[in-house]
Amino acid sequence: MDEAASLPHGPPMNILPPTPAGLETLYTLCRKIYPDQVNPLQVTALLKYWLGGPDPLDYISMYANPGVPHENIPPHWHYISFGLSDLHGDGRVHDISGPEGVSGFGFELTFRLRREPEETAPPTWPATLMQSLAKYVFQSGNTLCSGDHVSWHCALDNSESRIQHMLMTTDVQLATAHTPFGTVDFVQIVGICAEELKAAQQWNGAGVLDMITRIPSAGGQWHITDMRRGESIFELDLNAHEEVERGFELEGSNLSGVSARCSWAEQDPSRHDIAHLKDKTDENNEDLRLKSPLQGLQGTNLQQDRTSGSNFQLTEFLGSRGVLESTELLHIKKLEGVHLIFNLEAGSLLPLAIRGRVKHGRHFTFKSVLGETAITLVAHSVTGTLVDLEHPFVAQGSWLQVLIPDDLAQDMAVTFQVLASPEALSLPKTFSWPERKLSVTIVSDKV
Repeated sequence: MDEAASLPHGPPMNILPPTPAGLETLYTLCRKIYPDQVNPLQVTALLKYWLGGPDPLDYISMYANPGVPHENIPPHWHYISFGLSDLHGDGRVHDISGPEGVSGFGFELTFRLRREPEETAPPTWPATLMQSLAKYVFQSGNTLCSGDHVSWHCALDNSESRIQHMLMTTDVQLATAHTPFGTVDFVQIVGICAEELKAAQQWNGAGVLDMITRIPSAGGQWHITDMRRGESIFELDLNAHEEVERGFELEGSNLSGVSARCSWAEQDPSRHDIAHLKDKTDENNEDLRLKSPLQGLQGTNLQQDRTSGSNFQLTEFLGSRGVLESTELLHIKKLEGVHLIFNLEAGSLLPLAIRGRVKHGRHFTFKSVLGETAITLVAHSVTGTLVDLEHPFVAQGSWLQVLIPDDLAQDMAVTFQVLASPEALSLPKTFSWPERKLSVTIVSDKV
């Protein structure tokens, strides 16, 4: 027998397969920033998403960043995801795209966590947080961009921390990568507290991020999250409230819609009973408040105007967001009067919807988390609507459009001021405009 024929064929068993081209491009970028950490600690999905595993992110690398102490940038842990963009380029996860297109969803997530002096290894809870956000993106198809906010209603690390919500910004060190399968933006998660979330909702995320940038203890130039931070930007900067209010009055709000507990009915506006207005799916939901982090994500805002300008077109908003796609929408009905119902969490956003959107010539949509129902409040200047001054209430299937003329918007802005202190309300609370054949009822979060 020929001796050579007895030798094993194929590559030696210790040779690893080559790193996929998309992943290698991102790794190369990371090595430029961290040349001394070529093999960082990683959280790895044991069963990859494309093999049926539950976690969309293949890897999350964790780097030790020394910061820039003389610029008030402290040492921190830097987390970087791999999987929202196209790592493989063969269609196993994302549609195939060339270098001139967008890779996968077009972004990866990052997170910067202030490093405690006693820490020798990075905490792994941020990886769980990033996987939860990635699941939302894969399930909904919604991408995350700088300025977006996510209300989480729970400390990001499940502690007693005030940091319970998130803003998104551009990672200052990574920015944008160009891979063989398209461009990839690096979108950084920034932990914020409830007061800062409210400001981002009322005004816009970019404005709040600018304020955080100016305050080192709130995150500073690199937007580093400190889970031990006990003070909001409004406690750290006494002029912050005035800055937000001024921006809100001058620019309005970028928030164009939320998922919410809401319903509507055509009826005599003088009728105040509300039992018939509940969504049928409410019957088995005694507690309507959002509890778990993933529910909080699904039940909150990820819808923002990302373009500037005053020409707002409603059909573009609905089409791009996929808010309503049922064939039921083909049926259009003009209504004589309507009664709107919101739970307290949704109702507390009515002042924003009127003052920050309608009064600035824009629209605002409440999309029910329980079904196809949606309520859109529109200014007269919004194009692409079904309503006009003669027919201010028009339903297209379960989607209701309500025209708010300028004089009514001014009246509502004053009337809804009480919703700024929802804890003082006696619920249910009904606001009525009989001459407009319009009523709005706010009910408890438990209905």
